[in-house]
Amino acid sequence: MADVVLAVSGIPIRLTEERWGHIVLQHPEVAHLRQFVTQAIGHPERVLETSTGERMAVIAYEPGKYMVVIYVENPPDGFIVTAFLTRRTAWLDKRRQLWP
Repeated sequence: MADVVLAVSGIPIRLTEERWGHIVLQHPEVAHLRQFVTQAIGHPERVLETSTGERMAVIAYEPGKYMVVIYVENPPDGFIVTAFLTRRTAWLDKRRQLWP
C-alpha cells in the first residue's frame, strides 16, 4: 500500500512500498523516518529543482541536519524517488528554488 501526500503544488505524491524499500536499502539511517519523509513533501521549508527537473523537498530534521526528498511531479500525480539526511547544504543553495 502506498502513502499519498499532497505536495505544495497540490499534486498527490505517492511513496510506494517498492520505493520505500529502495530508500531504506540505500539510506538505512532513514528507516524509522517514513512519516517524516512524507511530511517533507507536504510541509517543506523549501522546494528546489534538480538538474533533471525533479523536485527536492527540504526540511530541517534537527539543528544543522536536513531531510532531502527527491520526487517527480507528473500530473495528475507523482512519486518519491529517494530520501536522505544531510548536513552539507552548500550544494542545495546552488539549486533553483521553486517554492516558496
